[in-house]
Amino acid sequence: MQALMLAAGMGKRLGKYTENATKCMVPVNGKTLIEYAIESLIEAKIKKLTLVVGYKKEVLKDFLKDRYNEIEINYIDNDVFDTTNNIFSLYMARDILAQDDTILLESDLIFDKDIITEIIENKNPNLAVVSPFETWMDGTCALIDEQNVIKGILGKTEFNWHETHQYFKTVNIYKFSKEFATTVYMPFLEAYQTAYGKNEYYETVLKVISFLGNSTFKAHSVDGSRWYEIDDPADLAIAETRFSFGKKHLYNMSKSFGGYWRFPSMLDYCYLVNPYFPPKSLVEELKANFEVLLESYPSGDRQQSLLAGKIFGINPDYIAVGNGAAELISGYADFIEGKVVVPYPTFNEYPERLGSDRTIWLKTDENFSYTIDDILNCIKETNAKSVLLINPENPSGHFFTEREVLGLLDELKQQNINLIFDESFIDFAEKKIRYTLIKDKILEKYPNLIVIKSISKSYGVPGIRLGILASSNKDLVYKITRRTSIWNINSYAENFLQIFDKYKKYYSEGCDKIADERARFMALLKDISWLEVYPSQANYVLCKLKDKITSESLAILLLDKYNIFIKDLSSKKGFEDGQFIRLAVRNTEDNNKLIEALRKM
Repeated sequence: MQALMLAAGMGKRLGKYTENATKCMVPVNGKTLIEYAIESLIEAKIKKLTLVVGYKKEVLKDFLKDRYNEIEINYIDNDVFDTTNNIFSLYMARDILAQDDTILLESDLIFDKDIITEIIENKNPNLAVVSPFETWMDGTCALIDEQNVIKGILGKTEFNWHETHQYFKTVNIYKFSKEFATTVYMPFLEAYQTAYGKNEYYETVLKVISFLGNSTFKAHSVDGSRWYEIDDPADLAIAETRFSFGKKHLYNMSKSFGGYWRFPSMLDYCYLVNPYFPPKSLVEELKANFEVLLESYPSGDRQQSLLAGKIFGINPDYIAVGNGAAELISGYADFIEGKVVVPYPTFNEYPERLGSDRTIWLKTDENFSYTIDDILNCIKETNAKSVLLINPENPSGHFFTEREVLGLLDELKQQNINLIFDESFIDFAEKKIRYTLIKDKILEKYPNLIVIKSISKSYGVPGIRLGILASSNKDLVYKITRRTSIWNINSYAENFLQIFDKYKKYYSEGCDKIADERARFMALLKDISWLEVYPSQANYVLCKLKDKITSESLAILLLDKYNIFIKDLSSKKGFEDGQFIRLAVRNTEDNNKLIEALRKM
């Protein structure tokens, strides 16, 4: 068995990364793609590699010179690399294919090193490595029958998004037997190149062979987490996350702040979303309107306020709609005068927007609890002009009842002090104590009250970015809407606001389900001897690690070994000792997987 790699291309889309080197010399986490590939071949006991080179070929040859003694490396020069495509590079290596069974691979891949060994050990002589289609994938796909025979190759013109459930993405790693390469594949490739030219792709030849229906070319399926194709800097960043380990893996995942559809097998226990809403019927309605919304501008802020006012049953003059609550937090922070009492630990967005010069930290007790009297005493000592109250608190889950908050508002009103009340998670509280301050009577009674709510989190639609700010201070609401762009939310978000009323019942039921699942989940967590579980009325649970393991070490272990991403709180004020984690409440099936992983530790 030998290996053949096509590495003549210029890799223009990688920009600065290929200005002075070949595409296969792009580093991923400190090691180049060509090094990853060669080390995989060596581990699979392959003794000979031929590289078809072109762009910056001497740079590549110098880089590999005397680097590997375990494998013989030879070169074929494609000096017309800038006017041909990989079909011609493969054609130039036709004599190599005639010498032995061959592993054919492309130079822009990073992949699990065991894949090469797997296809060598697979008894089928002719294989294409494929992967069940996922939404992040792009390019040629295959159709496979029950015996893993490739029945069709689909290019861009045949691709149908409604049929992707039966598609397999080609990974561009193949095993060709000597017989297949010489008697079937190369004659077809030569004929195709003669007919259509040298600027084509060699996969098209497989498409022709599969179309004839007499091929026994089979598929070797691998999970999408085991490989990645790198065409541009964005791909490179994703690949560095996928193929990193330890602290770097956790850091890369954390710094992306989302985009986790690219990691579909990962369980996200870090970011906080409603697992029981929206229902399928709402999603189908959004899909039905997709095209018209894509081609239409959203309305301006007045229409958004009317829609949000309808959802929450308040005067539209009292409500501003934002591109997520984060936009409104940032916008309102510009109008805050004086110091703000902020109990900690807290959601970092607030102190970051307020700045250290306006933040007065209110320390909570050893259970991350504090009282209304603690808040009032802090105000008295500091002459603060505002108070921030996240209820339930993030990340502790600490909760104040409606009676307690209204009592606080009475006190603050007398002192002309504002209350910034973030109720992004309040809908997840137990039904008997669940409440909202977004009511005309409450807002009008307390003009010093500013309510912020993340629709993205509560309603399970973080992708469309929605949040609201409510206050009877019309002048403040007007100023905040003027600070945002006229189209600060998109048409999909506006459509969600428009149709939500039909699904209110489902939302209420979903919140009840979270409360029930949280109780079950917390009971299971409490059975784990090395966890201390804190009370919570939110869709997340704060836990303290009792044993010597740190929160960072636990987060790394869960991510590397179980593909579970949790929130390590050691970077938050109040958790610097590295003993605390926050776990989202997901659905029962997912929560059981996390519990199982924790029990195994």
